Amino acid sequence: MKENFDRFKFALYKEKEMPEIRKWITALAGLALFAGLASAQVTGSPTSTGAFTCATTNASVTPTLRAEGYTETVGDIVLICSGGTLPQGNNGVPVPTANFTIFLNTAVTSRLLPTTSISNASEALLMIDEPGASLSASPETGYGPAQAQIPCGSAFIGVGAGPGGCVEYLGTSTTSAGNTNPNTAATSLVPVASNSLGACTVGVPCAPGANVFQGLVSGNQVNFYGIPVIPPGTSGNRVYRITNIRVNANGIAGGGAVPGQATASISISSGLGITNSTLTVGFVSQGLSSANTGLYKSSNTGAAGSTGTSFAQCSSASITSTSSTAALGLLQFAENFPTAFKVLRAAPVQNIPGTIYSSESAFVSTSAGYSSTTTAFGTTYAPGQADYGTRLKALFSNVPSGVSIYVSTRDVSNAFLTPGTGTGSGGSTTLAQLVVSETASDAVSGTVPVSGQTGNYTGPTATTIPIAPVALSSAGTGAAVWEIVNTNPAQIDTVDFAVFINYTAAPATNSPAPGTITVTLSFAPTPSGGAFTSTTGAAASGSLTLPRFSDSLDITKNIASISLCTTALLFPYVINVNGFDTGIAIANTTTDIFGTTAQAGACSFYFYGTAAPTVNPFVSPTVATGTDYANLASTMAPGFDGYMIANCNFQYAHGFAFVSDVGARNLAMGYLALVFNSNRNTTPEALNQ
Repeated sequence: MKENFDRFKFALYKEKEMPEIRKWITALAGLALFAGLASAQVTGSPTSTGAFTCATTNASVTPTLRAEGYTETVGDIVLICSGGTLPQGNNGVPVPTANFTIFLNTAVTSRLLPTTSISNASEALLMIDEPGASLSASPETGYGPAQAQIPCGSAFIGVGAGPGGCVEYLGTSTTSAGNTNPNTAATSLVPVASNSLGACTVGVPCAPGANVFQGLVSGNQVNFYGIPVIPPGTSGNRVYRITNIRVNANGIAGGGAVPGQATASISISSGLGITNSTLTVGFVSQGLSSANTGLYKSSNTGAAGSTGTSFAQCSSASITSTSSTAALGLLQFAENFPTAFKVLRAAPVQNIPGTIYSSESAFVSTSAGYSSTTTAFGTTYAPGQADYGTRLKALFSNVPSGVSIYVSTRDVSNAFLTPGTGTGSGGSTTLAQLVVSETASDAVSGTVPVSGQTGNYTGPTATTIPIAPVALSSAGTGAAVWEIVNTNPAQIDTVDFAVFINYTAAPATNSPAPGTITVTLSFAPTPSGGAFTSTTGAAASGSLTLPRFSDSLDITKNIASISLCTTALLFPYVINVNGFDTGIAIANTTTDIFGTTAQAGACSFYFYGTAAPTVNPFVSPTVATGTDYANLASTMAPGFDGYMIANCNFQYAHGFAFVSDVGARNLAMGYLALVFNSNRNTTPEALNQ
């Protein structure tokens, strides 16, 4: 028994009281039942040791659940039961059964595997005595772990091993030869699927009884009906393991330094008690690091500015250029804890009870692999199987017409270098690949639905980054989604993807329109993708893919801003008092011999000083390329004395001011307006004539 406890790291609870137990059947009179979930073999001598008692415990590691997740897999719930009276012989009477109910503090979202008769049958499983466990890795040996995983069958989900179901009996069987427990003979009584009143022989072996039972999901609970209960007697334990319960972690409050907790409470039918009936089966924390997920510099030397990259409407940006103009930066996704990023599966077959696989797929009850049809569960999906590894989404918004967005088809080290060596982001080992959509499944085919590369970005380094365009809607939105294909569950992973902009300047037609392009970073799929709503995504489903996530903790950043091509001019002295007036002239010099893009636009005049006009700025008509605009202070700002700033919506504006008394009879002077950088908050002022 101690060896069993050491293996599962269970903390057993001493018996506190002996409740009155009713007799289930005449042949098993005196059988004391305390409902339990745990793992052990059906062994032991036929000696009564008192009550058959059970204590619950968690799996060896309580997992951290992503707060964004609608379908997070909680830790296994294990009940270890001991004592009771092991029946001394086979009398052809069915093994007694009980119903187990697990209550969660949030909605259960395990995949539904509906049959023709039951719509809420799920992937959640209850296993008896660790079938298929590795004997070499555990001191727990004997019939239970050595036995194959035998489902009760999809036709009996509502009754289990109860009347009309996969009824079990006690008998001897050649399959019990795997029992290597030194305290028990190989002919110990074991669950069998036939009513054999005599000993089973080599010539007429008894089929072993079912040891895997499917759960029915209803709201925040999972029900297991007709579970066989057989006390182990003086030697060994009975183990019940409940696995593959997924929950809506987004519905659990918590965050910051104190994570939320997913809890499970266990109830057994017929008023049977249980020790330690409530467990913490998961801690809830945000999966994406809000501090380290965002837009980073193209060189990957630090976070980009809060406004992203600035572009002028009159200057083109091209992914085919050898300059770095088109590179917006890197979209960095960073884990908040080491297991937030998961691959689809961590092993070809994941069906060893109690093994922590750290993948989106959980315990998968099929010995033939992920692509097999598991008819025992009435579906082509194996219980526990996810549809894809963790997916990361970049949702672009407010992209102007005429602008294209491109992303790297895999993780990169920076926006200018081909993937290097090593296993980090951008290394020779691919961590993530661009996929065709948020919900395209690769569970059955085993092949990631990769989005095809359509080109390369060369940039200034003469090396290439494989890229693909983001499909944009007429509203200027579009998403890129990558799937995690390699990860290290023992460390914090960060994954970087390059993002580029491409457009042809056409200021004469106001293209691209000025504005700020944003990106929202999240897991995928989410309700914003349109495959489900926040309500349907947070409930158990037989049609929606796994995993699914909420939009509630998305991270939004500015990645680029497109502004009009403007020229700021300072007129330091403008007057229209005491008999003086000021003439203002501005030339649009975008027509020249240097190939400058011809532009046209209005000029806005801002007056600062005495008697500034109430309508400020004064806006001129459109100034065509190669022309001048002239006006008087007495027209734009009567009675004004101070300075004036003109902001013209075209490049290469130049201004001249002429101050004189009316008629210029006694005093006159002229000066050139000063051209200056309008972004004074971040750039030192440099005045130029």
